[in-house]
Amino acid sequence: MALAPLGAAQADTYTQTKHPIVLVHGLLGFDALGPVQYFYGVPSNLRGGGATVYTASVSQSNSTEVRGEQLLRELRGLKARYGHAKFNLLGHSHGGNTARYVAAVAPDLVASVTTVGTPHQGSKVADAIQGITSATGTTAAVAAVVNGLSAVVAYLSGSGANPQNALGSLQSLSTAGAKDFNRRFPQGAPTTACGSGPASVNGVRYYSMGGTWVLTNALDVSDAFLGASAVFFGFEANDGLVSRCSNHWGTVLRDDYGWNHIDQMNHVFGLRSIFASDPVAVYRAHANRLKNAGL
Repeated sequence: MALAPLGAAQADTYTQTKHPIVLVHGLLGFDALGPVQYFYGVPSNLRGGGATVYTASVSQSNSTEVRGEQLLRELRGLKARYGHAKFNLLGHSHGGNTARYVAAVAPDLVASVTTVGTPHQGSKVADAIQGITSATGTTAAVAAVVNGLSAVVAYLSGSGANPQNALGSLQSLSTAGAKDFNRRFPQGAPTTACGSGPASVNGVRYYSMGGTWVLTNALDVSDAFLGASAVFFGFEANDGLVSRCSNHWGTVLRDDYGWNHIDQMNHVFGLRSIFASDPVAVYRAHANRLKNAGL
């Protein structure tokens, strides 16, 4: 399904950026499943402050390059239809890598890239899945299950034509895959271990943020899964799927929000720790940052 605008009603101008904001989902993500948005409550709140918002519809599981080419085609389509000159890309998890690809190959289309909980250095969970499935001979079977689930999500979200490739995703999200991707597309890479990268490359601003809490709400069904996956990080701070240092890219806004990997897109249905920042408020504040930067 092509990118679709989420309305233009404006209550104020707090989030009214110069260029549209495009939200990019991660692995097994979607633009919307019926009334349920991947970035739960985020588009409407950004729209309420005056932003023009689109949500991407790329493959639920595929390599960064394939997803990136899909996003690039959609942005070019938006430019042709509505005359937008550039876009502010905001990607969660694998969506961040996807946005980086577009900014690297078509910087003329991108004003900024913001990544949230993105495994820029790869994920130890992806490494563990590769190792376990290889050792047990279950790689093909697990890939078939993930591809099937991806196809179901794609169909329900109206993007059933998108190709699915679970092994492509797994390789892209692994430490080795991320290292190779960063070698080919280094724009915004941290200049020191666990540090920040250049704020701007080829006219594109780069920002990143992430969380370091795992078990955040007893009512959130995703916490159990993230609690199990977090064991692969040992004592390293992480959000259940991505380590604190791995979420660094460009200007690091904050790397230790009280969020796990699912809280970062304000799911499940906004459940999070009562002590954690409201993700919607953080996204609004960032849109205002982009606005004030002339983006």
